[in-house]
Amino acid sequence: MTALDRSTLSLGGLGSTGMAGGGLIGVGGIGATIALAASSSSWAVFWKSYLFGFMVITGVSLGALFFVMLQHITRAGWSVSLRRLAEGLASNLRWLWLAFVPVIVMVWMGEGAILYPWADPAIVSHDVVLQKKAGYLNPTFWSIRAICFLVIWAALAQFFVGQSVGQDHDGDLARTRRMQTAAPVGIMLYALSQTFAGVDWVMSLEPTWFSTMFGVYWFAVSVTGFFSCLILFATFLQSNGRMQGAISKEHYQDMGKLLFAFGVVFWAYIGYSQYMLIWYANIPIETGWFLPRQMGNWKWVSLLLVFGHFMLPFLLLVSRWPKRWNKSLSVIAVWMVLMMIVDVYWLVMPTLPVKAAHDAESLIQLMDQVDSGAVSVGWNLSILNFTAVVGMLGLLVAGTFMALRRCSLVPVSDPRLSESLDFENI
Repeated sequence: MTALDRSTLSLGGLGSTGMAGGGLIGVGGIGATIALAASSSSWAVFWKSYLFGFMVITGVSLGALFFVMLQHITRAGWSVSLRRLAEGLASNLRWLWLAFVPVIVMVWMGEGAILYPWADPAIVSHDVVLQKKAGYLNPTFWSIRAICFLVIWAALAQFFVGQSVGQDHDGDLARTRRMQTAAPVGIMLYALSQTFAGVDWVMSLEPTWFSTMFGVYWFAVSVTGFFSCLILFATFLQSNGRMQGAISKEHYQDMGKLLFAFGVVFWAYIGYSQYMLIWYANIPIETGWFLPRQMGNWKWVSLLLVFGHFMLPFLLLVSRWPKRWNKSLSVIAVWMVLMMIVDVYWLVMPTLPVKAAHDAESLIQLMDQVDSGAVSVGWNLSILNFTAVVGMLGLLVAGTFMALRRCSLVPVSDPRLSESLDFENI
């Protein structure tokens, strides 16, 4: 059996083991989270933790869907042997909607104020900004949009994964043309739905704040998580004797380039641009979002993102050689997954102390109140935070293995596969 033959085998037993293990982690972690939330009545903490975990795995899956469609738009040959792994991650979008149903039901039934202030009529009635936004931010329209986003993602994932896997069996080249034709439309739908989902599900946690760059920032977060996970999946499979002839140092170098470009440089550029413009304008309704993230323990998380998400990985990935050695690249990828998780936590969990900010005579006084514990900015570390994200990641791993165990690990009938196998960086 040749190296390529071994690389095209389905995951088989490994997939069953991963599916069972990941499923146990996912169900057990989420089950422990629900049990703890019920026992302590900390529903606000529970739902924020749940949303945090859900956004992590949704971000990774959306990044994978973007990568798959981008390869078809550009008719890329180098990435064909990697594309099935991305399709495995993207295929989770076919069932992820199930995990968001509880949130939609909660908002639809009028209990959404646990997460979103705009869902509380009492708060809206006393806030002129929320009254102006009520035509957009209301439980009915929000829920309809959420359903549309989830349907779009599931349909796109089903189409591209289904066509690619189907081509393995019938070798029909028309499937390649079909995917190339659909990819431009798909990526436009993706861009709109991904942007509005980031605004609806994360930015509206603090509904009086707004940023026209937030959707792009959420995209940068998503692709950071995806490229990191892609590297880790490729390394894991090769360490278990699979895909030996399909993925080379050349592919790792390009995966490292993409992680460096999107997950480090682009992320830092968007994050800095958003912060700089808001800081320079110094308009209270805009600076309010960054206010709690510069107070108490959150300021250390903000600094961790600056140094850990940008400066350190920039130095590690700027050279060619760490990207060509899969062991060093996988260590960096693990770190970047952690940074992506911290980033989502930083986006979801902090809260603006509106009354305290209004009553404080100065920023220094407000910071002193936060440091003394008299005012909370949402720094309430809980076991719920960790079990939710571990449980969701377990489900992501289980779903990916379940999808990959049913098919070849590389698109064996793709017309550009030979180009990928012979690929060399210049």
